[in-house]
Amino acid sequence: MSETIVSATAPANDPTFENVWDEIVWRGLVHVSTDQEALRALLAGDPITYYCGFDPTAASLHLGNLVQLILLRRLQLAGHKPLGLVGGSTGLIGDPRPTAERTLNTRETVEEWVGNLRAQVERFLSFDGDNAARIVNNLDWTAPLSAIDFLREIGKHYRVGTMLKKDAVAARLNSDAGISYTEFSYQILQGFDYLELHRQYDCVLQTGGSDQWGNLTSGTDLIHRVEGRSVHAIGTPLITNSDGTKFGKSEGNAIWLDAEMCSPYAFYQFWLNTDDRDVVERLKIFTFLTRAEIDEYERLVEVEPYRRAAQRRLAEEVTTLVHGTDATASVIAASEALFGQGDLTALDPSVLRSALRELPNAEVSLDTSVAQALVETGLVQSLSEARRAVAQGGVTLDGQRVTDEGAFVTGTLPGGVSVLRRGKKTLAGVFVGER
Repeated sequence: MSETIVSATAPANDPTFENVWDEIVWRGLVHVSTDQEALRALLAGDPITYYCGFDPTAASLHLGNLVQLILLRRLQLAGHKPLGLVGGSTGLIGDPRPTAERTLNTRETVEEWVGNLRAQVERFLSFDGDNAARIVNNLDWTAPLSAIDFLREIGKHYRVGTMLKKDAVAARLNSDAGISYTEFSYQILQGFDYLELHRQYDCVLQTGGSDQWGNLTSGTDLIHRVEGRSVHAIGTPLITNSDGTKFGKSEGNAIWLDAEMCSPYAFYQFWLNTDDRDVVERLKIFTFLTRAEIDEYERLVEVEPYRRAAQRRLAEEVTTLVHGTDATASVIAASEALFGQGDLTALDPSVLRSALRELPNAEVSLDTSVAQALVETGLVQSLSEARRAVAQGGVTLDGQRVTDEGAFVTGTLPGGVSVLRRGKKTLAGVFVGER
């Protein structure tokens, strides 16, 4: 069945829900929160200001951050005012990881990454209208503050016993690495951010991953002590596969939003390969499809799982959301062409090269035979096996059947590459000359 591009759903909340709170709960975006009834009433009332923070501890945001960006957008679509905080100061420290101390990045690196993350956050929000988004940097209010002033004005409101009970801190205290005072103090800095945004913008809601719950409540507790007001927090679920594996920087398998760190083709393939057990949940969290549309895809997963209609729609929607319509159309064209349903010669060179990097591949010279290239790419184990495969008519080069075992690779496809196929489904990329 040929894949066809589906125009990404324009970001909009589902009007069948009475309240945006009801919708984000149905979509599984609320793993933990402060008072749910109070939040439901708050989000149903006059526009509020809310925020989420993104620390520049890497050059790009990743799949976990995408959950927050979509939640920010959903709340904005409901009429509320988003603040996207890029952590120019907290990024210099980094929140505590479960097992080991972070390597501190240079100020120059963090400053560069702040710019990267700011540009990524801005793509997901609207900066027009009465509830226009605003980007803020916590370095603006922490840099002028002396250590003495910070300890006197903010530190005095924290109790060490309470701080020690936070999950991230407790995990580190029980590890061989322990925890430095630098990372121990991170929760104070994040609490200070919430207090400052509350004072400047009357911000009354913070969102973040549920693994950040201790840091989120650091701010709600601080505002209650200092200002005597109750504010709120929402912790979203961590994205895991049905087998329990998590995606993220610390696991080494982050799905980055930057096209240079994770190509649009690889990004699309990640979503396309979603397990049947996970695809409906990810349609709810990562797309703006309506409840009725998702219910229909859930039915299709049950009755026609082999068509993978839900996975294709998920991949199209999320890739378009992150990389745009043109990039998505290109990667779908590449996917179709690689599997014999399109013209390889018409593909964008960079997209084709990205696609081939996701397959078994090898770099060869122009005088390399097809038989040798089969061995180099791992499609066969030996030259004798390669010659038999050619003789049996089971090998194609750039979509054309190879009949001569002495034929050479050509690299005539866009980007100086060739595509080898053994049998119907086993593909490899051949990079002729320099990669």
